[in-house]
Amino acid sequence: MDKIIFKKLSVNAVIPVFAHEGDAGLDLCASERCEIAPKSWGLVKTGLAVKLPRGTEAQIRSRSGLALKKGVFVLNSPGTIDEGYRGEIGIILCNLSDEKFIADVGDRIAQMVVSKLYQFEIKTGDVDQDTERGEGGFGSSGV
Repeated sequence: MDKIIFKKLSVNAVIPVFAHEGDAGLDLCASERCEIAPKSWGLVKTGLAVKLPRGTEAQIRSRSGLALKKGVFVLNSPGTIDEGYRGEIGIILCNLSDEKFIADVGDRIAQMVVSKLYQFEIKTGDVDQDTERGEGGFGSSGV
């Protein structure tokens, strides 16, 4: 079985866990208090570094309850943690509400989902346009 190794960079860091058996995402917590003004965004530190299994990547995603109840979500969702990154995991949260958002130490602020990577060779050449869709985009399939 593959292993994910977390390193605490802060005494307040919380090692992520699955909330329920079978969950896809690990809950990530704030390692320091952070305030985000209404209609603004900020970086929330987790105090964690991670070593992912070879051939994987981690995506940082919003917590649905935080988005629904507080209007707070991961701005660059999904954020990507590459296999070789060893720095602190930081979460860019956006506050769309009219109230200040406060993340206290230990608050669950995002979730991390780890997936296998599909590696491929990159080439240049002609791109065949002979498909049903062709160049259609941005509403080309209707309402």
